[in-house]
Amino acid sequence: MPLLSIQSNHEINASERDAAIGELSSQIASMLGKPESYVMVNIQHNPAMSFGGSRDPLVYIELKSLGMDENRTTEFSATLCGLVNEIFSIPADRVYIEFSSGPRHMWGWNGTTF
Repeated sequence: MPLLSIQSNHEINASERDAAIGELSSQIASMLGKPESYVMVNIQHNPAMSFGGSRDPLVYIELKSLGMDENRTTEFSATLCGLVNEIFSIPADRVYIEFSSGPRHMWGWNGTTF
């Protein structure tokens, strides 16, 4: 049940956003070795953001997935920063990423938990 949530002060138009969601969903499934049918992607424009005292374009990412391999977060960071740069043209030094992998009983889906 991977969830990729992105907030940025960089606005993109609807067609670019829709294309980005599709690309990110596919890439997250591949990166984590999970079926894409379980991947959820959320992109939010939030103009009230700053990083390092600057309002230059930035991205905050949350990647949550059951059973995420904590030994691979550096690899995941590189992949996500590369995707953000490719899709949004935002450099890696303007990106923060939070990784989390909670217990299965703390994630609900389809009227039950994992």
